Amino acid sequence: MKIGPRKPSLKKSIKARTTGKIKRKAKSAVNPLYGKKGTGWIRNPKKAAYNKVYRKTTFGIGDLLKKIFK
Repeated sequence: MKIGPRKPSLKKSIKARTTGKIKRKAKSAVNPLYGKKGTGWIRNPKKAAYNKVYRKTTFGIGDLLKKIFK
């Protein structure tokens, strides 16, 4: 398990920002559970537990900038 700062990925950052509203609407029309909170615990509890711990033990550059310029 990683503890401390995360390594930034420009490719993943751009991908996350450019996934469009239309694509999300299409996925939620097909899958009624798409994008709902808590469904990760139902589908894959091991991965959901790992992600919860990871989010609490690591931080990104954006998090640091928010704290500094708050």
